[in-house]
Amino acid sequence: MYEPAEPDDGLRVLTTNYWPRGISKERGGLYKRILGPTRDLLHAYKSGEITWPEYERQYLELMRGEDQRAEIAALAETARTQTVTIMCICKDASECHRSGLQRLIDQAMVEVAV
Repeated sequence: MYEPAEPDDGLRVLTTNYWPRGISKERGGLYKRILGPTRDLLHAYKSGEITWPEYERQYLELMRGEDQRAEIAALAETARTQTVTIMCICKDASECHRSGLQRLIDQAMVEVAV
């Protein structure tokens, strides 16, 4: 989120439960709060109450909700014709919900194609 937009970013989608400080609405692109982890889940991980695998499991469970699945399907449909860049405020993508979200979008694209 904090990196400047690149021409090949396509549709930029911010997926946090809260808006990051110091970032203008224009820079944020599309804001999909529903695709971010809950504050409680994020706090449990950041404070060390749960491990990364447990955090990821709980996040993916959250994404099974009807509204979340609809948003994921819509992003998958968009991604069929243009680049979609999933953004967050985490610096390490390997331990960020956006990596799991990207997998869900990729999976939804395959399911639609079948």
